[in-house]
This record gives sequence, structure tokens and C-alpha cells, in this order.
Amino acid sequence: MPGNKILTVNGGSSSIKFAVFEAGELLARRLFGEIEGIGGKAKLVYTDILSPQKELTNIPVTDFDSAANFLIGWFEEQNIFDSVKVIGHRVVHGMHYTGPEKVTDELIAELKTLSTFDPDHLPGEIKLIEALRKKVPVIPQVACFDTSFHTTMPPVAKLLSIPRKYYDKGVQRYGFHGLSYAYLLEELSNIAGPEAALGKLVFAHLGSGASLTAIKDGKSIDTSMGFTPASGIPMSTRTGDLDPGAMLYLAQHEKLTSKQLNHLVNYESGLLGISGMSGDMQDLLKKQLTDGVAADAIEFFCYQVRKWIGAFAAALGGLDLIVFSGGIGEHSSEIRRRICNDLQFLGIGLDEARNLNNESIISTADSKVPVYVIPTNEELMIAKLVNRVMNY
Repeated sequence: MPGNKILTVNGGSSSIKFAVFEAGELLARRLFGEIEGIGGKAKLVYTDILSPQKELTNIPVTDFDSAANFLIGWFEEQNIFDSVKVIGHRVVHGMHYTGPEKVTDELIAELKTLSTFDPDHLPGEIKLIEALRKKVPVIPQVACFDTSFHTTMPPVAKLLSIPRKYYDKGVQRYGFHGLSYAYLLEELSNIAGPEAALGKLVFAHLGSGASLTAIKDGKSIDTSMGFTPASGIPMSTRTGDLDPGAMLYLAQHEKLTSKQLNHLVNYESGLLGISGMSGDMQDLLKKQLTDGVAADAIEFFCYQVRKWIGAFAAALGGLDLIVFSGGIGEHSSEIRRRICNDLQFLGIGLDEARNLNNESIISTADSKVPVYVIPTNEELMIAKLVNRVMNY
């Protein structure tokens, strides 16, 4: 049936993920894939449910704009637009928006004014929306904001300790990975029951971008990322929290410009910066026994995650449940073990066999705090939100 599908688009700094779902209650996924390696050796990897995974390598992509144009052209070649009734986008920064919004000229204009808050993501996402509007103007689009999930945080969690006038201008903690956390909360409710999802929870989305969120009564009350996605725990190439004095020192004594500092914070630091060799956790795990700096990077990551879990247990006034997700959180039993083994004082007991097998519950039967592993699915969450907005 033509015009009965939802196309979801998830533009990141080095990739553009996409999926096609049947509209309606079941939201069956028919096609999914991504352009990965933007800025390097880019390729298009995709899977149709009726055929095995396919790859297009050496595609003519040098930056985000060319990747977006290539992908839109590929959609057209595959006749995907013929069956799409609405397009849903992940938009990283939405400031005050508490839910998804239909894309209008007014919304695009407002997003452009917000680009200074997120210059690494918003400009590309806006260009992708505009390019699709130009190619298929008759297909409505919906923006789904990563920040929306965290608009429930109390003021004390949003404040930055700088002059209040900047808070009033929008310089505050927003939090990100919201689409992932919204999906995980719904999945937890399905798996463990609605009552469990209303408890005192810590969700850990651990991937190349990584964050944790404290959830109480089904709402975000605090999160590790703040004004930008660079804050919180160390990530693949992002610093996580950093002493502002260190930034001043680098600017004054190493003569780094604001552009160079931004690149250092977002693309040269984290696991890559500490190890000096890789921002990929799997690479570091393979080398840790023979390379001390690889071991340092892993230990630093686990140490920081443990600290945030302890801090959030204090913010929540207790801890009822932990969820691991993201590429590292879903697949690395060693990282989960190293995080959880030093949290026994919170009542966490890890079942080694369940953890090694990446089971959905990896805690022991008598653990006071159950520990879950739940794969995230931002594209499906986008489709769900689009469904609700468009009343399908």
C-alpha cells in the first residue's frame, strides 16, 4: 500500500541512520541502515527484511552535506518516498520543547537560532530537514528532540554555577540521549512491569557517546550530560567533565584557539585521548594486558561511571534498578562487571554467567538492585513519537 510508512532519520556527527516502519500500532520495521564513516571512508550499509545486508562502499561522501544529499538520492532511487507518509527526525537540541513537533517554517527558523547552542549537530540536522522538504515537499516531517526527555529535571539539576543572567539566556544543563532513555523506559515497563518503571532508576547509555540518567516516578531528575553532549562521563573522543581551569590553561599557555579547543574536547579526548591509540572500547579491551595506557583508559571510564551511579543513588534517595544500554553497555560483559563489582554496597549482585551471556537480567536472584541489559532503539522511538503526533 503506497503512503503507509514512516521514514526515520537520525543524523549524527559522523553517521546518518535511517529506518522505514509500517505506520500503525505494530510499527514493523521494513528497512534500516546507515551511512557511516562520514569524513573518512564512508559507506552505506543497509538491510531489507526480505534480503541480507548489503553495502555500498567508496560512496562519494566527504562531509555531512554530501552524505545527506547522497542518502536522499539513494532514497529516491529505491522508490522509498513512494510509500512514505511522514518523515521523523532525531534533533539533538530542542531547548524548551517537551515533545515532538511538526516541522514548519517557524520551527526551522527557531532551530536555526538555536544552532549556536549545538554547532556540532543542529546545522547538519536542519540541512537534512530542509533538503528533504525540497525533495519531497508533500511529505510532512516531525522533529523529535533528544532534550525533551530531560525537561522534567528540577531547577537545581539545570543550574550551572555561573552568573544567573546566562541561565536566563539559555546557558543551562539540558541533557541528551533523551530518545534512547524514553525508549528504554517504555521497554523496562514492558519487561519488568509499570511499577518497576516508576522506581528509582539509573539508566546508563554507554556507547561512543555515553551518559547516565537518574529517573524517578517515570521522569528524568538528573543526567550526566549538561549544556552540551561533551560533559559528564568520558566518551570515545569527548572529554566528559573537565576543569574549566584546564581549558583556560590550554588557551593561554598552549595558544589553542576556541576552534582548536572545541576539536580537542569533542574529537581528541576521552578514551582516545587517554590511550593515545583508540576511542573504541573493544580495541582497548584487546590491548589492555600488554598496554598500560589502554588499561588506564578503561579503568578511568569504569571509575567515572561508578561515581555517577553512586551520585545518582544519592540524588534519587536510593536505588531500585539499573539498566545498561548502548554499544558498550549492551555488548561488553567485562565493562559491566567492572562497573558493578564495586557497587556491592548499594545491594548490587552480579551473576557472572548471565552477564557473560548478555542476558536481559544480569543480577543475581537475591540482588537488592536488579540490573538489566536492554538494547536501545532510537529509530523505533522516533517512529512511536511520530505515530502519536500524527495520530496514526
